[in-house]
Amino acid sequence: MKASVYYSKNDIRYEDVEVPEIGDGDMLIKMHSCGLCGTDIHKAQHQTVTGPVILGHEVSGEVVKVGKDVTRYRVGERVVTAIHVPCFNCHYCDRGFFTLCDQFKKTNLEPGGFSEFIRIPRLHVEHLTHRIIDGLDWDRAAMIEPVACCLHGLKSSNIHPKDTVLVLGSGTIGLVSAQLAALKGASTVIVSDLSRFKRELALKVGVTHAIDPANEDVETRVAEITQGKGPDVVIIAAGVSSLVSQAVNVVRRGGRIVVFSPFDKNPVVEIDVSRLFRDEISIVGTYSLTPYDMKEAIEIVEKNKINTKDMITHTWPLSRMAEAIEFASNPDNDVLKVIIKADV
Repeated sequence: MKASVYYSKNDIRYEDVEVPEIGDGDMLIKMHSCGLCGTDIHKAQHQTVTGPVILGHEVSGEVVKVGKDVTRYRVGERVVTAIHVPCFNCHYCDRGFFTLCDQFKKTNLEPGGFSEFIRIPRLHVEHLTHRIIDGLDWDRAAMIEPVACCLHGLKSSNIHPKDTVLVLGSGTIGLVSAQLAALKGASTVIVSDLSRFKRELALKVGVTHAIDPANEDVETRVAEITQGKGPDVVIIAAGVSSLVSQAVNVVRRGGRIVVFSPFDKNPVVEIDVSRLFRDEISIVGTYSLTPYDMKEAIEIVEKNKINTKDMITHTWPLSRMAEAIEFASNPDNDVLKVIIKADV
């Protein structure tokens, strides 16, 4: 089979690899679409993984082979899956912190989604893999995994009806989070992003206000929109650590700040910590998804409760993976979500 294999920065090869063997509890799927995640781009450009390795985890595909112990799925069924599975019985799992489980990051798709065929291990078959309806196209199905990640993140935000939500950064995670905030009852949803293209797209998918931080003071503009009260929830969806300080400055009394981004550069920032006590604001981080988020994400995407279609701006063939990463990471390009397609 063919796969795009990451060896090192600027060295991604479209080459022949062995079709993976499956065990009794595993499945083999044919990849139809796989989303290019920001983490894939980060790994490839910053060499945070050691090659050769096949990346990709936002997968939709067709079952082509099942192990003898697999009874829930049949060849020909359309499915989606995700990347990590917790143990369900450790200290963290017992408390609902499934993404902190020691097993979590040790479980992966083999190979990753940027290959023609993918082995779905037994644990993933049992806990992370789900059927999708025939009417859902493969590309939008690949958006289910990031939607599930955002659902997991919003659990900490405790959004109430008529809340105001500010999203700092309007990439895929930012715009999915913004739409989910509205779906959960927020009446005002504000985004801030340097990209004119992404701000316009945000307004197209239903965001009420889009701020250009290059030409507007974000704190002043947010104060105007909220009549000086500030947003009830701030979601940080861009890897700029100074946004944490900004979020602390603008969030409403009793507000929640959700951090959904790594800060690899300048991770130490100054914040007004007195607000934690005086105004009872909270700051919480979020990472990945849990098996319990997938079903809700599937329903949201299948029933078009949020607009994922317009978020998919480009598709690239698997054979041109390196070009896709270069294109998607260039801030001068009008691009949001890139989907990688198996070559016909």
